[in-house]
Amino acid sequence: MTAIWTRPFTLDELNEACLGSAVAHLGIQFSAFGDDWLEATMKVNEKTMQPVGILHGGVSAALAETVGSAAGYMCTTGVQQIVGAEINASHLRPAFKGSQVTARATAVKLGRTLQIWQIDIYNAEGKLCCVSRLTTSVINPNE
Repeated sequence: MTAIWTRPFTLDELNEACLGSAVAHLGIQFSAFGDDWLEATMKVNEKTMQPVGILHGGVSAALAETVGSAAGYMCTTGVQQIVGAEINASHLRPAFKGSQVTARATAVKLGRTLQIWQIDIYNAEGKLCCVSRLTTSVINPNE
């Protein structure tokens, strides 16, 4: 398979770009990528869980948008940027305090002005705990 990425990147560069943002505050770390997918991990802890000790659904959506948006940006060129237009998330099973979740983004559509990403989030046992779809707009800040 041909790689979908149009920008060169490393995981260290992605993680460094997130310092001082909500991404870093939540502990999201880009952890792996292939020719057509990008992954990030996050611990379920006091910053990311509901009071009952399971991963907060809104934080799952934030994880999904983070990895999908980063992947989307890596498929743009020049001064183009990515902004989220719509996200949905279906929560299938819990992830518990002390564990780690992994989100994998894969492209559904990579258009000139619109992208659609499928983001699957797995719990520590490798079971699917959330499925999400992110629609992003490709914008040119000079226009």
